[in-house]
Amino acid sequence: MTKFVYSEQLLQYRFRDDHPFNQMRLLLTKTLLEQLKLLNQEDIISPRIATDEELMLIHQAEYIEAVKRAGYGELSDEECDKFGLNSNDTPNFQNMHEMSAALVGATLTACDIVMKGIDHTACNFGGGLHHGFKGRASGFCIYNDSAVAIEYMKQKYHQRVLYIDTDAHHGDGVQFSFYNDNEVMTYSIHETGRYLFPGTGAITEKGEGDGYLYSMNIPIDAYTEDDSFLACFEESLRVACEFFKPDIILSQNGADAHYLDPLTHLSCTHKTYQHIPQIVHRLAQEYTNGKWIAVGGGGYNVFQVAPLAWAQVYNAMLGNTYLEGFIPRDWIDMWQSKAHIKIPDTWNEDLEEYKTIPRRHDIEEKNKMMLARVIQHY
Repeated sequence: MTKFVYSEQLLQYRFRDDHPFNQMRLLLTKTLLEQLKLLNQEDIISPRIATDEELMLIHQAEYIEAVKRAGYGELSDEECDKFGLNSNDTPNFQNMHEMSAALVGATLTACDIVMKGIDHTACNFGGGLHHGFKGRASGFCIYNDSAVAIEYMKQKYHQRVLYIDTDAHHGDGVQFSFYNDNEVMTYSIHETGRYLFPGTGAITEKGEGDGYLYSMNIPIDAYTEDDSFLACFEESLRVACEFFKPDIILSQNGADAHYLDPLTHLSCTHKTYQHIPQIVHRLAQEYTNGKWIAVGGGGYNVFQVAPLAWAQVYNAMLGNTYLEGFIPRDWIDMWQSKAHIKIPDTWNEDLEEYKTIPRRHDIEEKNKMMLARVIQHY
């Protein structure tokens, strides 16, 4: 089995009602897995809250104090600007520190489950906030739960961690936390920064000093489709695993490379989200004795994409082949009235609509050339 870290408190990381980051995705995923008979009550683990000392494995004490004050409306506009708080992307909200620390604590809970041998795999789909920096919020992210978890596993459990990021946005906060570190390898496949926030993640970003070659970036072109995404992903990730030989994998599973996502320009369907976790599972079996922690991330189509993608991750962690066929009718009926858009009946329903979108055959060749430039160094 695998463990699903969850509490209703994780749903309270919420900026405002009209903000694209909506933790309802987490509840949708939980209920979908329950309807699929994949998630039992005994596999749901309540998380702890990260302590200030744990947050300071990555974040500056001054920044943590600023987040606490901002959550109670006590931080001036000038101070907010200094720390990246109360921006359009990352507005302040009540109890911001407490809710952010809960997300980090949930990822640390998943780490302890795997490191203590309770299970080989564990997930916190409420996490994956990969844009947070040591002293600054960015891109919907206050604290960087993945970076804290990686440093936690390094220091407490002496692990070599491979971080895999399949979010459409580059995992900049995690990468730069370990840019000079050869005990952590960060891998990110994402839409090129020429068109998309945060604008980083070029193939030339390979790490510095002791960390040279321990950052691998695969910046695919806008309008990349399933086959090109998956070909780039599987080939480059295997190269990274063979080069680094990790003790454990932590994967960030942003679900925003889908063509229905409102914030990105990639053209993947659910086929990509069927295969990503299957590839990671195979590599975890081969390189880490199955030890794998998964977190969430981006994904701003709340009803049609994110919960389906994350259900595929959990299903792969169970060792099952990917989900296909009909989505449970009871789950669709549970959420359809709130969705205001049609929830798909099958896992591949998007493929029929997708056939009407004009193809961009030149993109595959561009991605192949980029990939060759990356892996030649390994």
